[in-house]
Amino acid sequence: MSSSLSSAILAPSPPYSRGGPGGVAGLRSVRRGDTRLLFKSLSSRKLVPRKAFAIRGTVLRDQEEELVAEESFKSATVGATDTNKIGSDSAGISPSSDFESWVIKIEQSINVFLTDSVIKILDSFYHDRDYARFFVLETIARVPYFAFMSVLHMYESFGWWRRADYLKVHFAESWNEMHHLLIMEELGGNSWWFDRFLAQHIAFFYYIMTVVMYTVSPRMAYHFSECVESHAFSTYDKFLKAQGDELKKLPAPDVAVKYYTGDDLYLFDEFQTSRPPQSRRPKIENLYDVFLNIRDDEAEHCKTMRACQTHGNLRSPHSLEGEDTPDDNDTGCMLAQDQAADCEGIIDCIKKSVTTSQRES
Repeated sequence: MSSSLSSAILAPSPPYSRGGPGGVAGLRSVRRGDTRLLFKSLSSRKLVPRKAFAIRGTVLRDQEEELVAEESFKSATVGATDTNKIGSDSAGISPSSDFESWVIKIEQSINVFLTDSVIKILDSFYHDRDYARFFVLETIARVPYFAFMSVLHMYESFGWWRRADYLKVHFAESWNEMHHLLIMEELGGNSWWFDRFLAQHIAFFYYIMTVVMYTVSPRMAYHFSECVESHAFSTYDKFLKAQGDELKKLPAPDVAVKYYTGDDLYLFDEFQTSRPPQSRRPKIENLYDVFLNIRDDEAEHCKTMRACQTHGNLRSPHSLEGEDTPDDNDTGCMLAQDQAADCEGIIDCIKKSVTTSQRES
């Protein structure tokens, strides 16, 4: 029984390889429209005992350890995206109609255009000022997670959507990005007033835009954040290759040592939803190690954002611990009232709220 269950769960997943879309290299596919998820959709998981997730998590961890991030993540520009491939199979989403496929294509094309525009602005100001550029990037990178949590709290207040895992993971992501920002500040990236002014004002308008986008289409907001994180990975990867020898001679900032090697790494594990807790423990000996781990953090953010693009797909890594045996009281099904409260975006929430009220009356 265990063998057949494991086979049923793992067979449909694309194999992990250095260049395969299911591996870490698949993060590049946000540029090319082939952003297939590494995870199952919510609908497929409801009928599967929880033991299957522990089996899947173990296999993914073993296979991921064979990957070399520097080889798997190769720099690419968002502008290189093949818009003809954006659509039905993007992010692992299976559109229920041609119209939905068209909507996905439009959403991702807009995201690619916006990301390209921001990259060109940053390139014009920071082509030879790395730490200042990183300071601006990290100031901006925190914003989506604040926006996601704001909308999720609003949904909770209305009784539309109550998912603790989403709030936990997004807070952990913002906590990680905050420490990236503290590192850049310690390195002097915020020393010029113009850099602080530009970063803070971009962040303000980015927050408003993300709240509106997430309210209307969480899928679109998560894809846009994936584009941003993918660019961040590419930026740090290029920096490591260009300045690696010099960075190895410089000491690591104290804030980085405390964050990556401290005793309490619960939140550090929490945002890495593609791997089991405690499976990644960085070593910080110099500044090169710091930027290497920041780059790898961006890769984990990218995978988490990709997983979020399938509604209800996100699970906290810690919530999967201790689930080796199925709960006898867990039928794997959602009650009718839970289904009614579970919605995606403000339009879907209003529609389901009205439908539920009419059914009850």
